[in-house]
Amino acid sequence: MRRRQLLLLAAVGMGARAQAPREIEITAQRFRFTPNVIPLKAGEPVVLLIRSLDFAHGFFVPDLKLRTDLMPGRVTRLALTPQVAGQLAFLCDSFCGDGHEGMDGHFIVT
Repeated sequence: MRRRQLLLLAAVGMGARAQAPREIEITAQRFRFTPNVIPLKAGEPVVLLIRSLDFAHGFFVPDLKLRTDLMPGRVTRLALTPQVAGQLAFLCDSFCGDGHEGMDGHFIVT
């Protein structure tokens, strides 16, 4: 009986480690990201699900050197795991017209 309990506990522990990353939906639209302030936890894996509603935008996180194109009507997946507490900026790096320079946001990592 004891061996069976240990195997069950081991299986439960392995299931916890295999948990899927948290998914965060972001919308890109001239000239904003929604949401544009996103809380994260250091060491927590997340997948960003980013959808452009109107234009081919870019999504760039300079401090992590992560970049992807966002095509209208398509969900783009971007995985990241922040390691250090602080703020990480993100921005549109594809010129999308007057107002482009304000299309940004940040992650707040605790």
